[in-house]
Amino acid sequence: MSILTFSNLTQSYGDFDVFVGISAAIPNEGKIGLVGQNGVGKTTLLRILARLDPPSAGSVSVARGATIGYLRQEAMEAFVGRDNTIYAEMLTVFKDLKRKEAKLRELEHQMAEGDSSEGLLEIYSRAQEEFEHAGGYDYEVRIGQVLQGLGFGREDWNIPLSHLSGGQKTRALLGRLLLERPSLLILDEPTNHLDVEAIEWLEGVLRIWDGALLIVSHDRFFLDRVVNRIWEMSRTGMEEYRGNYSAYVQQRQERWALRETEFETIREKFLKELDYVKRNIARDATSNMAKGRLQRLIREVKVVEAGGLGLLNSKNWGQVMEEVNISDTKWSVMDVEQHIKALRSPLLRPPALNFRLNSKLRSGKIVLRTSEMTIGYPNVSLFVTDPLELHRGECAALIGPNGTGKTTFLRTLMAQLEPLSGQIQFGASLKTGYFAQAHDKLNPENSVLDELLAHKHMLLGQARSYLAQYLFRGDDVYKTVSMLSGGERARLALAILALEGANLLLLDEPTNHLDIPAQEVLQEVLENFDGSILLVSHDRYLIDRLATQIWELRDGRLHVSPLSYQEYIAARDAAREAERASTTEQRAAKNDEQRGDRAQRGEERRRAQQVSALEAEIHRLEAHLASLEDALAAASRKQDLAAIQKLSADYGATQSTLEEQMETWAALAG
Repeated sequence: MSILTFSNLTQSYGDFDVFVGISAAIPNEGKIGLVGQNGVGKTTLLRILARLDPPSAGSVSVARGATIGYLRQEAMEAFVGRDNTIYAEMLTVFKDLKRKEAKLRELEHQMAEGDSSEGLLEIYSRAQEEFEHAGGYDYEVRIGQVLQGLGFGREDWNIPLSHLSGGQKTRALLGRLLLERPSLLILDEPTNHLDVEAIEWLEGVLRIWDGALLIVSHDRFFLDRVVNRIWEMSRTGMEEYRGNYSAYVQQRQERWALRETEFETIREKFLKELDYVKRNIARDATSNMAKGRLQRLIREVKVVEAGGLGLLNSKNWGQVMEEVNISDTKWSVMDVEQHIKALRSPLLRPPALNFRLNSKLRSGKIVLRTSEMTIGYPNVSLFVTDPLELHRGECAALIGPNGTGKTTFLRTLMAQLEPLSGQIQFGASLKTGYFAQAHDKLNPENSVLDELLAHKHMLLGQARSYLAQYLFRGDDVYKTVSMLSGGERARLALAILALEGANLLLLDEPTNHLDIPAQEVLQEVLENFDGSILLVSHDRYLIDRLATQIWELRDGRLHVSPLSYQEYIAARDAAREAERASTTEQRAAKNDEQRGDRAQRGEERRRAQQVSALEAEIHRLEAHLASLEDALAAASRKQDLAAIQKLSADYGATQSTLEEQMETWAALAG
């Protein structure tokens, strides 16, 4: 059962087709990652599916009763005209619950005023059950969990929405969507404004999400942990792959290889058939057969030209011939041969970066070694490091929250800053290359071509060919740096870095602004790099593939873990679980102690109450004995033997009871 289906969607702006004839369906429990080159129309498709924009052609069908939530990439306009605080905005999700809660308070007030009728109690019981079933007793806890998970501390909850930055508004919108729990949640780059801790929290939420997901993300690690199928989008279609992102990469390679093989097989079959025609068409005995086979060959070549191998394998030849209009085709044998040789593989792989990073010099075995260092600025200490050591061929990944000093550390290694304490020792024959996150070394007034030539002299034709490897083709090389997109600036910076021949790469967020195909190429290039790498990145997929040790900035210190990223995560999670278990045990022990204290205090109160009751009883018995003594004295004076006998028995029983109570009192009071 599908929650949303779309068929033959086309979106055009004037003469420009963003995409044409896209069709697919989202199952009820589908968790789908949508990937494709930048500019292919992924966000455009999401907006159509979210019913924000109409398509130029095609249809979208949503299951009856289904709800759709949509997180746009940037949510600057998400809360226009709303004066709520962050917390108050989250509460708006539960306005029905708030009404139910107000009704319960009203009923409770009526009962407190003395109305305890059976009818009112039944109404209250039913309302309370509905309130509880709808989550009325935990919605405030849910709000707190979501806000904390997305990085909003309690001190942020009362900030007005109008005071939030664009990134904070995006996080707030994501929080509201998670609380709303729509049937289909559509997320466009949900990790853009989240730190790693918040991303990991979101992954946990979405893995158990009770509904459908459609996610566009450049975070391959995030897709690996959340989705169970991948849609690969092009301008002319959608390909579906089962499994997460890593499974998609493997299946895609297999699918590409299979299609290439199928094409080569068909092409060889055509050439073999053509060879038969050439050898037999002029012979009397075989001429008719050769002519028949030529006509069939012409039809098949035309079908492949018109619709590819899929159309050739169609069983409905009448429809095929009508669709491609191949009747009355007049081709000579030479024409057929030219058409066969002109056939191109239907496999349209996206254009990709095509480069290598080669070190011109082999470094010493030890590339970098430091003592314990203090990193920062004069009078401002940022963090202290463990002693560090990096060997040739290793990759250290430096991770930690934004603003903790990772870029400052790279600047210290490049001698742009001095460590506040400690020493840095570099290995022999070292040549360092630096990739800056902000690409601030690029001259914004230069053209792409001039910027390249400023770093290395080469002939114009050679320079243009080199830039083409980084997808700067045609007039792209004349764009000024200031006009480049973030991805284009990153590609230019990589092109310049590759010229340096460095054997130690200091990379500061190298995959920022790169689309997934470019990330994959860069990853492969770095995996094949024969030097050493110090990588600052939030790209966990890249870290997972490259890192041989993890340098983690946490609590004012850089900690070294000689582990791969997966091993580091496992060790970290185990430590956190042990800490949680220890905390739970401590809390349980404290609760037991408190319960013991409360029990002891309760026992003491009960004993005190018993002592007080005994003392009162003792006083009563003593008073009763005194009155019996007076009565006995009076009876004795009157010589009333019957009264004396009765009073004496009563006195003895009372005396005995008093002695028992005194013994009990002594035991309790002692």
